[in-house]
Amino acid sequence: MTPAVLPHVDAVQAALTGGGLTVYLGGTPTSSGWSPPGQFAVLYPDPGTASRASLAGERTDFQHLVQVTCVGATAERALWVADKVRSALDGPLTVAGRRAWQPEDQGGPPVQRDDDVTPPLFFVPVQYLIQSIPS
Repeated sequence: MTPAVLPHVDAVQAALTGGGLTVYLGGTPTSSGWSPPGQFAVLYPDPGTASRASLAGERTDFQHLVQVTCVGATAERALWVADKVRSALDGPLTVAGRRAWQPEDQGGPPVQRDDDVTPPLFFVPVQYLIQSIPS
């Protein structure tokens, strides 16, 4: 069976929310009246790669990158979110029908200030490599 990206994204989101974080997928809400919490994380996953595990041509092995953008009202809050993310992803993910590795921390750039929002927020994107095989 060809692996799918969404169960892997769901597993990352579940690990982060289980770690006490507010998590959004693909961006923050755009509805009027929404105001950001003091700190949160936004997931930006790529579609992944399903590769052949054997000469039979079955695409069963899967890997993809998930960028977790850690956001806070201060630089310290953004780094606090990054620490919570690292803690929440410090073990194998639970993906139905798959055996997943512990997410591999790929790092990211320094904390940055976003002056395009009011009030300004601080953010730091961290990428994680997610990998799994059939169980």
